[in-house]
Amino acid sequence: MLELTLPAARKRPTRILCIGAHCDDIEIGCGGTLLKLLARAGAWDVTWAVFSGDATRVRELNASARRFLRQARASRLLVHPFEDGYFPAHYGAIKKAFVTLRKLPDPDLVFTHQRDDRHQDHRLLSELTWNVFRRNLLLEYEIPKYDGGLTDPTFFVPLTRAQVAAKTRALLGSYPSQQAKPWFTPETFEALMRLRGVEAGATSGWAEGFHVRKLLLG
Repeated sequence: MLELTLPAARKRPTRILCIGAHCDDIEIGCGGTLLKLLARAGAWDVTWAVFSGDATRVRELNASARRFLRQARASRLLVHPFEDGYFPAHYGAIKKAFVTLRKLPDPDLVFTHQRDDRHQDHRLLSELTWNVFRRNLLLEYEIPKYDGGLTDPTFFVPLTRAQVAAKTRALLGSYPSQQAKPWFTPETFEALMRLRGVEAGATSGWAEGFHVRKLLLG
């Protein structure tokens, strides 16, 4: 299959916006892809926006973001205090937070939740991403969960075994508060990346999957 390469912006850093409902969502959904992109030549500016998290989780988030973004030229970490599980009840306030994101330099690439995710917080953020960033390239990532709901991705990013290991190691090392959860294991994260690698026909055998609703090929 022909591989398309994301072009770097001209005469300025390439801007990436990552949106997540909870403190570990971005890393689970697109952590390997971030590691791959930031290892490429060129300058990368990353805004990492998370919409919930108590003091413990935010400390863990800071540790995780340092690991994933160490090769970024510049990074911005934004954390909002909305209550986990109640995002639909705070729709107006969350949309105002998105409008604030829109006032930042225009991103070249936006990572957000998959629109049909069964978690209500995830779905709301995906809806608002499409509402506010309608002219940007949006990649919707997937989160494995008890509720199920994984569907067939339409876009794949092949990963090396080293990138898979780095992603898993950073997640497990950064979020000790989550390790009592039966799903928060290297086997969970690696199983999904291995499956997507098979579906992508990746030479390495590993990939992350995304949903893309609109894509312009110039």
